[in-house]
Order: sequence, then C-alpha cells, then structure tokens
Amino acid sequence: MKDILQQLDDRRADARLGGGQKRIDAQHGRGKLTARERVHLLLDEGSFEEFDMFVTHRCTDFGMEQQKPAGDGVVTGWGTINGRLVYVFSQDFTVLGGSVSEAHARKICKIQDMAIQNGAPVIGLNDSGGARIQEGVDSLAGYAEIFRRNTEASGVIPQISVIMGPCAGGAVYSPAMTDFIFMVKDSSYMFVTGPDVVKTVTNEQVTAEELGGASTHTKKSSVADGAFENDVEALAEVRRLVDFLPANNREKPPVRPFFDAPDRIEPSLDTLVPENANTPYDMKELIHKLADEGDFFEIQENFAKNILIGFIRLEGRTVGVVANQPMVLAGVLDIDSSRKAARFVRFCDAFEIPILTLVDVPGFLPGTSQEYGGVIKHGAKLLFAYGEATVPLVTLITRKAYGGAYDVMASKHLGSDFNYAWPTAEIAVMGAKGATEIIHRADLNDPEKIAKHTADYETRFANPFVAAERGFVDEVIQPRTTRKRIARAFASLRNKKSSMPWKKHDNIPL
Repeated sequence: MKDILQQLDDRRADARLGGGQKRIDAQHGRGKLTARERVHLLLDEGSFEEFDMFVTHRCTDFGMEQQKPAGDGVVTGWGTINGRLVYVFSQDFTVLGGSVSEAHARKICKIQDMAIQNGAPVIGLNDSGGARIQEGVDSLAGYAEIFRRNTEASGVIPQISVIMGPCAGGAVYSPAMTDFIFMVKDSSYMFVTGPDVVKTVTNEQVTAEELGGASTHTKKSSVADGAFENDVEALAEVRRLVDFLPANNREKPPVRPFFDAPDRIEPSLDTLVPENANTPYDMKELIHKLADEGDFFEIQENFAKNILIGFIRLEGRTVGVVANQPMVLAGVLDIDSSRKAARFVRFCDAFEIPILTLVDVPGFLPGTSQEYGGVIKHGAKLLFAYGEATVPLVTLITRKAYGGAYDVMASKHLGSDFNYAWPTAEIAVMGAKGATEIIHRADLNDPEKIAKHTADYETRFANPFVAAERGFVDEVIQPRTTRKRIARAFASLRNKKSSMPWKKHDNIPL
C-alpha cells in the first residue's frame, strides 16, 4: 500500500512541475507566474480542488507520443473567492507552450459545463501559443467546443478572462465572448494574425505590443476592460471584481457589510456643478461621494473616457453606474461611448444588477466621421439596451440633458423607475444659443435681440422644472442629499418585477 501511495505522490509531484524546472525558471525570468501559482493567488488559500491532473493527449503524429506531460498544458478545477464558489482554468505555458489540444480543450469544456450546471462564475487565465499544430483539426474542434460553451454560458454565469501571455489566432474568440477581459502590461497580447502575417499580407511593420498589447486593447480597440502592471495585481483585481458580481443569473449579487451611513449628507455636492454651463467638472467625484466608502470599480477606464462605467455599492449592495464625463468632449455621446455603455447595461440587466445613470450630456458628437462610422446604429445600441432593461433603474440629471441624448440616457420614457434632477439641470432639445438662432433666425443680425432671446430661453428651459411639471422628472433634489435619495430609491425597488413580451431573443442593432 505504501508503494502505491508513494507512486501517487510521485505522479502528482511530476504533474505539478508542468514543463519542468528549467521552463518554470524561464517563465519567472519573463516576470510571469506559473499556471499553478496564478490559481493559488486567485483563490482563497487552500480552497483549490483540481480536476484532470493526469489527463494526457492522444496524438501520435510528428513524434508527439514521446511527449505526454500530465495535465496537457492546462490546470483546471474549482475553489472559492471570499468564500464563494468559482471555476477556473489556467493555461500552462511551460507545457508545450500552453498550446490547445483536443484533451486540453476537453478539460476546459468540463469546467465550463460544471460552472453552468452549478451556477458559478468561470475564470480563464490565458497563456497559450494557440492551437497545437501537430493535432490539426482536432485542436480546432476543441476550440469550437469551448466557443459553444461560452455562448451557452453568456447571461447565465459571469465569465471573466485574464490574458497573461500570448493569445493569438482563433484563441482570441473565447475571451471575446466572455463578459470581462483583463490584460497584463508588457507580457500579454491578443491578435487574430501576428506581426509576421501582417507584414506578409499588408506590408505593415508592427510589433506584437503595438498590434495587440494591453495599451492597444484598453485604449484603441476596447477589446480589453483593464490592464494591470503584473500578474499579482491582475489577480487581486479579479478577486475584487468577483466580489461585486452574483454567482449566476438567478441569484442577487452578494450583500457586503458597510460602514457608511446611507443618509450621509455631502455639502460639497452643492457646488460641484460650476456656475458657467460650459465649464467642465469631474463626474468621478460624484460617483465616489455616492458610493459606500467611496469605492468605485471602473471598467474600461482608458477607452471612450467621455462616459464612465463600473460598479459601486449602496448599503452594501452592488449597483452598476453609467455616467457622462464632462471632463472629456463635454460628455457627449459618440460611437465608442455608446458601444461601451450599451454592453455594460446589458451585462447588468442579464445579472439583475440595478443601474444608476448620471446624466450631463449635450448631445451626440457631430461630424462626418461619426455619421460614416454609423453613430445612428451605435447610438441605438445604448437606447435599445436601456429600453429592454428590467432591473431597477435610477437616473439623476446633474446638468445638461439635450436632444436625443436626453432620451437615450435612461430617461423616464425608456422605463427608468426614478428620475431625479438637481436644480442645475437643463432639459431641452438643445442649448439656448443654438435654439435661439433657429427660433429667431430673423434677428440674427441684431446681437442685442439675440442676447435677450437667449436669456429668455434659458429662463424658460435651462432648468428641470418644465420636465418636472410634466412628470418626466420625479423630483428636483438638493445635491447634498443625493446619496440618501438614491439609496432609498434603490431600497424601494428591491422587489421590482418587470418583464418584456415573450420572444426567442431580440435583434439589437449590432
């Protein structure tokens, strides 16, 4: 019996070494952790239960029968994050470059199936050279099996991808279908075709970092939701994100202890909006002052900065925030900000996360580049996302809410439950100057008359009271009481029940 137990221990020790000490040292030399080190950092200490440690591939072509490492390049299993169940797979670059074989893919699929069945998030730590060429179509079939499960899991359980090394070719499409993608600066990249292929086909000279590095995907393409300095920071932030999310679409997000009075008064908010309507201010200041302990987990911080999205807690409960940012492009909506916010709104709605919308929007960005780029259809995505949302919706208009952008930003007409406005709110078809020049076109050559007309328009429309008279704004509130009013609004909506007409699925304007 002792010999058998010793044999088990030896086989486990061999499996845990992955590609061997030399390759582990090389991984560390690149500033990267190994697959197992990442799993143990991500999960609560001692909680990891591994599956399929001894699985090997079945390929016999190209001498592959001589290389059959245990685990076949991916560590899979389950554990807990702050006591809550999650499933995880972590690709091991030290084993055949983390390449995906039929057996490798089957291990990942097993974890995905269990996550869906048991209603828990699945987290993928990607560090792979791509499909295992020696296996040909078997490897491609494995990828497709993973993709199908990504689709089935969408909107059922949260899916999080962390790119911690290379992720190229068809491999990129699995993370692309997950809810959140995070990258590690200087050591991770994603692209469909690499620099060599790009040079051959298009004659462009580009590095892997420029083509698909963390900076590219967080600032230009919006493929990634965030980038971190190293593996340790990335995994710590994923733990923090998971703490905001429900386990699945049938459960509420976790309620955490809070040490911040829900009726806290913030006198500084009374002067947040400048007297000059064209002077910017930082909407993040409002978000931090509304949140429990000022904690705001921002998503896509470096892309489309004219809109802010992310998670806060109110009375210990998760709330998704969508907010115009007057500091960037005056907070206008455009193609990028519409796409960014629409996907976030749909995620929150899928997982029963209430949404707070903070509005200061002068309209949609004009110009040929926007129109040629399809701003109509992209703007409609955000409109559609809010229109189909059935979760609790609370909207606060702090300053400008002009034109179609007023409608799009979770207006009462789209189904928002509570619509508050500060006294500084201006709800109108457009700004006073533009409106005056259209209405009083005959007086354009008389500056005094135009100035008087503009002042009259501002007095009539540059306030929230016309909308309040119509019932489109439920209440005009004092800025200092905002946290109290919004917290109470969400508290009153905790048992909200709303549904859309039956349909197989909608047809969002993609």
